[in-house]
Amino acid sequence: MEERFFASLIHCFFIAFGVIIGGTLIGSIGAFATGDAPFTEMNRLAKKLRIWAIVAAIGGTFDAIENLEKSLGPDGSSIDIVKQGLLILSAMGGVKGAMLLIGWLIQEEIT
Repeated sequence: MEERFFASLIHCFFIAFGVIIGGTLIGSIGAFATGDAPFTEMNRLAKKLRIWAIVAAIGGTFDAIENLEKSLGPDGSSIDIVKQGLLILSAMGGVKGAMLLIGWLIQEEIT
């Protein structure tokens, strides 16, 4: 595997992490402004943003599907399938890390 791929793994992790953290923090400001409970809203938003954070981190679903299609074709290599899987796992790790941080902040378990 090449060095650029490892940079992509790190980017995927932190993009997913940032989508969850940013979305929940900004969303909780909106909840506070409307008189709702900010921590409860953070919990709800963190749950809703999980899949969108992963999609944003891997660059959208069409790119991932296109790369998967190329790797399954006659000219493709099986290493591309592994790379896509690792990128998705990296994004899922970023989401999990952000969910843990939000859970510690609001003192609730986010399931």
